[in-house]
Amino acid sequence: MIQTSTRRCGVFLLGLLLAQSAFGQSAIDELVEQTGIEPGPVAARDFPGWRPPQKIVVRDIAGLFDEVDGMAPGVNLVRVNSESEAIANAAGADAMVGYCSPRVLAAASDATWVQAFGAGVERCLANDRIRSGSIMLTNMQKMSSPVIGEHVTAMVLSLARGLVPLGKAMADGKWVRSSEIIAGMQSYGGKTVLIVGLGGIGTEAARRLAALDMRIIATRRSSREGPDFVDYVGLSHELHELASQADFIVNALPHTPETEGTFDAAFFDATKRGAHFINVGRGKTVVTADLVAALESGQIAGAALDVTDPEPLPPRHPLWRMNNVIITPHVSSRGGNRIRHNIVAKENLRRFIAGEALLNVVDPELGY
Repeated sequence: MIQTSTRRCGVFLLGLLLAQSAFGQSAIDELVEQTGIEPGPVAARDFPGWRPPQKIVVRDIAGLFDEVDGMAPGVNLVRVNSESEAIANAAGADAMVGYCSPRVLAAASDATWVQAFGAGVERCLANDRIRSGSIMLTNMQKMSSPVIGEHVTAMVLSLARGLVPLGKAMADGKWVRSSEIIAGMQSYGGKTVLIVGLGGIGTEAARRLAALDMRIIATRRSSREGPDFVDYVGLSHELHELASQADFIVNALPHTPETEGTFDAAFFDATKRGAHFINVGRGKTVVTADLVAALESGQIAGAALDVTDPEPLPPRHPLWRMNNVIITPHVSSRGGNRIRHNIVAKENLRRFIAGEALLNVVDPELGY
C-alpha cells in the first residue's frame, strides 16, 4: 500500500514537472486558444482501471516518437510502425497511441486509453470496450479543420467555375467550349452556402467561404450559436428548409447512428434545383444511390466528394463516369496538420501519465 502511494505521488510529481517545463507548453496553449479544444470531464486518475502507467505503445508518425521519447522517465514508451507491431507489443500496455482496431485492443487487454489520429472514430467505437466507456478514447477533432476548410473551398470553386468537366476533357486533349459547360459556370460571389454540421471542419470551411463574399447558413446539433461570419444557425430539424435556400451544400457531419443516411432522396428533393453538394464528412451519412439519382435528374448540378459509401467506390460505379462529379480519395485532411496532431498527442500523453483530464475526449454515446 505504501509502495503504491509512493509511486502515485512520484508519477504526479513527474506530471507536474512536465507541465511546468518547456515541453511544448506554449505550443499547446496556443493551439487550445486557436481551436477551443477542452479537457474531458474526468481526470485520468479517476477513470476506472487507471494506474500509474508503466508501458505505452506509440505509433510513430511524422517523428512523433522522437518528440516524446525520454519525456517520461520510468515509463516504457514503445515505438511501433505498423498494426502488426502494435499487436506484438500490446501486452501489458496501459495505453495505445495511434491504433484502435479490434485486433490491437484484443491484445491490449490492460489499456485504459486510446489516442486516435483522426477525427472520425466510428471504427474505434465498433469495439465493445470503447463503446461501453471502459476505455477512454481521444481523437484529433479540429486539428485538420483548417486544411479541410481549404479543400472545401477548392471544391466549391471548382464546381462553380466548371473546372470538373473541363478538367476531365483534358485527358482527351479537347478544347471544350460547349454551351452546356459554359452555361454551368457561375460566379460564386453572393451565393448561399449551407454548412451541415457547424463543428470544427464546418466552421473553418464557413470562415473561408465567407471571405469569398458567400452567404453562410448552417445547422448544428447542439445550439444556435455560431461565429459572426455565419448569417444563420439552425438546428437539425431545419435541415430541409435551409437546403431549399442553398446554392452549395457542404456536409461536415460525423457518422453516428443519428446521422447515417441523412442525405437521402427526401433531402435531395428538398434542395434548390441545381444546387451543388460537397461531402467532407462521412460517406455513410449519404444514401449514394439517391445522390446518383439526384445528379442524373439535374436536381443536384454537381458534387465533390472526398468520402463515399462504399469507400473506395468500385471501379465501375457511375459516380466515376459523371462529368459533374469530382472525387478525391479521402485526402482532404492531408497537408499541413501533422504538427498540430503531434502537439495534441504529446499533451495527452503528458496528461495521461500525470493522471489529468485528457483533451478531445470522445463521448461514446454521441460518437464524437
